[in-house]
Amino acid sequence: MEKKVDVFYRNSFICVIVVFAAVFMSITVFMSKKTEESIMTVSEIYLSEMNLQIQQKFSSIVALRTSQVNGVVKRTPPDMLDYGSELLDELRISGQVRGFAYMGFYDSEGTLETIYGNDVEIVNERDVESSLAYDKNIIARGVDAEGQSLLILGVPADYSMGNGGKSEILIAGIPIDYLNDALYLDSDDSMVYFHLIDEDGDFIIKSGDVQDSNYFTHIKGEIDASDERDADRYIAELQEAVKEGEDYCTMASIQGEQRHIYCSQISENASWYLVTVMPKGVISNSITRLDFVRYGIMIGASLALSASVGVIFILYYRLSQKQLKELNAARQEAESANMAKREFFSSISHDIRTPMNAIMGMTDIAIGHIDDLERVEDCLGKIRLSGKHLLGLINNVLDMSKIESGKLTLNNNVTSLKEVMEDLVNIVRPQMKVKRQHFDIFISDIIAEDIYCDSVRLNQVLLNLLSNAIKFTPDDGKISVYLYQEASLIGSDYVRMHFTVKDNGIGMSPEFQKKIFETFERESTQQVQRIAGSGLGMAITKSIVDIMNGTITLESEKGMGSSFHVVLDVKKAQNVRGDMKLPPWNILVVDDNEQLCVSASSNLNELGTHADWSTNGDDAVRMVEERHERKEDYHFVLVDWKMPVMDGMQTIREIRSRVGRDIPLFLISAYDWNDIEKEARELEVDGFIAKPLFKSTLYECLIRYTGETNKNTAHVKTERVNFTRKRILIAEDIDINWEVAKEVIGTMGPEIERAENGLQCVEMFKRSEVGYYDAILMDIRMPVMDGYEAAKKIRELDRDDKGVPIIAMTADAFSDDAQRCFECGMNAHIAKPISKKECARVLKQYL
Repeated sequence: MEKKVDVFYRNSFICVIVVFAAVFMSITVFMSKKTEESIMTVSEIYLSEMNLQIQQKFSSIVALRTSQVNGVVKRTPPDMLDYGSELLDELRISGQVRGFAYMGFYDSEGTLETIYGNDVEIVNERDVESSLAYDKNIIARGVDAEGQSLLILGVPADYSMGNGGKSEILIAGIPIDYLNDALYLDSDDSMVYFHLIDEDGDFIIKSGDVQDSNYFTHIKGEIDASDERDADRYIAELQEAVKEGEDYCTMASIQGEQRHIYCSQISENASWYLVTVMPKGVISNSITRLDFVRYGIMIGASLALSASVGVIFILYYRLSQKQLKELNAARQEAESANMAKREFFSSISHDIRTPMNAIMGMTDIAIGHIDDLERVEDCLGKIRLSGKHLLGLINNVLDMSKIESGKLTLNNNVTSLKEVMEDLVNIVRPQMKVKRQHFDIFISDIIAEDIYCDSVRLNQVLLNLLSNAIKFTPDDGKISVYLYQEASLIGSDYVRMHFTVKDNGIGMSPEFQKKIFETFERESTQQVQRIAGSGLGMAITKSIVDIMNGTITLESEKGMGSSFHVVLDVKKAQNVRGDMKLPPWNILVVDDNEQLCVSASSNLNELGTHADWSTNGDDAVRMVEERHERKEDYHFVLVDWKMPVMDGMQTIREIRSRVGRDIPLFLISAYDWNDIEKEARELEVDGFIAKPLFKSTLYECLIRYTGETNKNTAHVKTERVNFTRKRILIAEDIDINWEVAKEVIGTMGPEIERAENGLQCVEMFKRSEVGYYDAILMDIRMPVMDGYEAAKKIRELDRDDKGVPIIAMTADAFSDDAQRCFECGMNAHIAKPISKKECARVLKQYL
């Protein structure tokens, strides 16, 4: 019995072992099969998601770059300019600013005309046809003359071409390496490889050490002969999937290693395909390792397998989320950059239209009051000022690319601080008037009114700071500008200038103050975002101050206002104003700001007068009355218009009522004379002095009351020039420019002759007698022969007068443009629009 029991237990045990082994083996085989299926499913999902992320990134890059090409078309519309150097230069500048390595025209016949860059050949014309059929935009691959691959983008644009036809598409190209870097397709530490191919299998971007130029050729030599499917079958399946536009996923044995291969179209408007290759072990190693554990303890193995798969999916999910966040951040950054640029162009459009509105409005007013000489002169002055401001804006826009590339240069000339500050006041005054802001300028300790600097850049810095102060200071707010000088540490020939622009506006947060000088940066508060702005002004300001070897600092507190302090060391100019002296008059200065009173009194004392001051109207009236009773009346009283308690008008009215009209009374203000003219004339005010009160400003206003001709007045007024018996040859191809030049220069007395291009200029000079022409004014951009070449030809002539002064007169107004003129043998450079004052100065130097 025991034996039977033993046999039963033995047999039962054996049966259990056999059954267990059979079940275990069945489960193992079943689970192994399921494991392989799971690996394929997970790999396909993983690869499809990776492809999808790269597709989204590719679409974002293409959309961004295509919008930039559209931006070129919008900036220079096809109907704006005919085919020529001006059109090509405009397109070239726009393309280079946006970072395009190539740009060209593409017509319906497939002709590609290069605007700039190496000549490019489109690799596959079918890419162009499929792109055009999809959305009229081109995405294709090109190869330039040096063998560099380019990503070709194009948008519809019917520009005139050099062959007389019309383009269908404006083409722009960027190096394929840029796309490779942007998509992170060739990372050295990645186990996954990416290839970008076209529908013929030709590589657009390839990863790793692939040597072949065609993916089908490459893979044919890579797939092992032991693979269940041969290479031709795999290639046929992949080509069929590409033809049908379907995603394709498989596994192949490549160089002895099982690899997952996934292919999908990267964009709907490009017949390009992204091939992702991933070793099977990237995902399968962790799963298959559990099979060995499953032989020991099935339940533990199952739990471990489930846990491992769960961990993998968690890690995959986290990785995907991280990549999606990075992609979203990149997209938001691109959108933010686009938005900033759109806002910038909107702001520039507004800023350009503002002086244009003034120019057109003042022109209409002048025409309507053509018989009122004083009114016409006032309008022309404001038109000139607005035109100067408009020119500054245009130069600002053109300089953006130079600022970004570090090639911004300065054009230092003798500059009057008085004129700079007066122009600044006249430009910003209308904006402040609209917002009823209180504005004042305080100057003190001025060592040199005339300095050497780039007046356009200096005006640009101060105007940017003041414009921001106006925008971010509420109605009825206060804005002040302070200017003082001190000895410079550089040397006695220099002076250190301090400019401070202070307001009581909304202020800035400490976080934003750290990045205010960065490009396109604006504070993200709702209050700021409602105010138009580009986020470029302070970055440009900082760049200009840096290149002038100066410093700019900021103090600001939220809700309390901001203060910008600019420090510049500049060279003093030779004194051209002569010895300014006034009789020993007694003068009273009345202003509510003690600093202004002290500064104005100091300037008057230096002019030879004796100056008293008062900070309120009541005290001023009392001081005038006391002197009147002593029969020691003030010779002049200068009264500020805007004062608390008793303003300037009330003060003048009270003085008139007590001492009569014996004392000349002047109003002083940073506001426009037109705002107070009517009331001032009713009070019989004797004159108006505009702030800031430089020493020369006070001198020029008061010198007329000396009752005699003063020798120094010659230094105040523009010196008259007379070039009679001189003969000037002007090379200018544009009729209206010739008319302006003839009128401006003709008023100085010389005889003037015209050449309509550079070649004609050279011929006229060659035919003339030696010494016939005293000077040549040379435009640069002319047909037949440009000004550079014409100047070289004249300098090469075998004539005694080949050294005749040649002066460039051109719209190429940058410093490096002027330098090129000098290198071609020219003597000087006058930038258009031409100024009579500047022409007279330059011609006087050479005639």
